[in-house]
Amino acid sequence: MYPDFHFLFQEWFGVDWPVLSLLKTFGFLVAMAFLAAGYILYLELKRKEDDGLIPSTIEEITIGQAPTLLNYVSAALIFFFVGFKLVGLVANHATASRDPLNFIFSLEGNLIAGLIAAIGAVAFTYLSFKKSDEGKGPITKKVRTFPSIRVGDMAVLAAVSGFGGAKIFNTFEDWDQFMSDPFGSLFSSSGLAFYGGLIVATVAFYFYARKYKIDFRHLCDAAAPALILAYGIGRLGCQVAGDGDWGIYNSAYKLQDQKVVSAQKGEFEDLVKKHPEYFSRNLNNTDEVEHRAFSVSWLPVWFQAYTYPNNVAGESQNYRMPDCEGTYCSQLAAPVFPTPVYEFLAGVLIFLILWLNRKKMKVPLTMFGIYLIFNGVERYLIELMRVNSEYSSGFSQAEVIAMSLILGGVLLLVFRKKIDSLISANAVSEN
Repeated sequence: MYPDFHFLFQEWFGVDWPVLSLLKTFGFLVAMAFLAAGYILYLELKRKEDDGLIPSTIEEITIGQAPTLLNYVSAALIFFFVGFKLVGLVANHATASRDPLNFIFSLEGNLIAGLIAAIGAVAFTYLSFKKSDEGKGPITKKVRTFPSIRVGDMAVLAAVSGFGGAKIFNTFEDWDQFMSDPFGSLFSSSGLAFYGGLIVATVAFYFYARKYKIDFRHLCDAAAPALILAYGIGRLGCQVAGDGDWGIYNSAYKLQDQKVVSAQKGEFEDLVKKHPEYFSRNLNNTDEVEHRAFSVSWLPVWFQAYTYPNNVAGESQNYRMPDCEGTYCSQLAAPVFPTPVYEFLAGVLIFLILWLNRKKMKVPLTMFGIYLIFNGVERYLIELMRVNSEYSSGFSQAEVIAMSLILGGVLLLVFRKKIDSLISANAVSEN
């Protein structure tokens, strides 16, 4: 595992730059997921615009207007925060690297750097206006805009609403942890429920589409391949960092001399009884430990069973690796199914299916309906291999949402033509 770039550079290149510990591999891959999704969304929106499926809109914009007091204050506050936190992170990287997000939401930082950044922002705002538009006065003109030029705004909207939804839904999965430390739970870098982010982001995008008169049906279809690709890349981040999002134990294998090797029948049960402290997390007794024996000779061992050495999870079933020094020295006591790898591959496969067939789907919401079904089926199957808190119904939150996505996708495919006819009829009547 490579929890941060300091660890990665040490392992790969023998370079010891402690400040790189601020850059977490999971966060980096999440950022890559957003960039990849934004690019795919842009390409698909542009294609739909070129095909005449998404019309342009006319907007009035005003240029050459002198900055207001609010412009100066907002620029100063934003850049003060950036300077205050960025320099503070670098200066305190030894402690901040353990949880950079927690540091960002704390009161710690570098005051001088923040003030310099704020003054610079105010000066830049003033000088930019003086240089370009002084004396010309404000000019209002009409411009033609397309949704594809708003992808940057959409990415920010997706990040904010997605992160917020992921944290909110995660509190329902780990309610006890949330109640014991509400602030720490909401603003920690761990604990993200993807489907919570998907639901909240979808609602946010609906209102965004209404505001800018974008056909929400086509926006959903354009976003479908981008969403599943981002999901797959994000799961790759879970795998690289070892954040605890793995599957149940694979009792066909065991950890021996820091290597995963084949196990005999009954060895896993003996290990559980010998070391109950590693296996009793959130369980009443060690008899409840879920496991499944699975072994295919032609598949790589790491693809079937993995112990996540040097992971960031810090779970109680971890133990300290021998002859290891530093922050990330924990490893699972027994191999588990590396489900993030499976989800990464499934995400890429579903993306390719959607992307290669996108031009064949003529009726709006077809692509999104198929995406919902694929995503729901994929996640439901993965949940069968993962350990999650279950409701009284016997299903986990992710399973309930996955089944809802499948149902929603099926309903969209069944009624998509009727929805298209109704919306087209309303558009004609309004014109």
